[in-house]
Amino acid sequence: MTPTTPLPRMTRQRREILDVLDTRDFRSAQQWHERLRAEGSTVGLATVYRGLQALADQGEVDAVVSESGETLYRRCEAGEEHHHHLRCRVCGKAVEIDVPEFEDFAHRIAAQHSYVEISHTIELTGVCPDCAAADKG
Repeated sequence: MTPTTPLPRMTRQRREILDVLDTRDFRSAQQWHERLRAEGSTVGLATVYRGLQALADQGEVDAVVSESGETLYRRCEAGEEHHHHLRCRVCGKAVEIDVPEFEDFAHRIAAQHSYVEISHTIELTGVCPDCAAADKG
């Protein structure tokens, strides 16, 4: 969204979606919809997809693309602050990581080529300690 674009209003459905999200696990729109339904919500799947995308556009929700190409979402811990993730590809649990060396590198490369207003995304995936331990059991 550009700074001049008005933010979409917070509908009841969008509020329900935001309230059910947690900050620990990335899940698909379908999985979040199932959780909403289990909690008694009547919000439809298409509304969940649209709501999650709108919330991601506003910076309220983190969105990443899994190895299979599916978009996964979770509640954003850092707000609008720029951040990156280390995500478990088994359970979806994620931690936010700080990569100042890359930030410096990105700005240096952009400056060398006279680019301005650069953006980037870093997402590392692996297997979290809990899933690694479960696999060994």
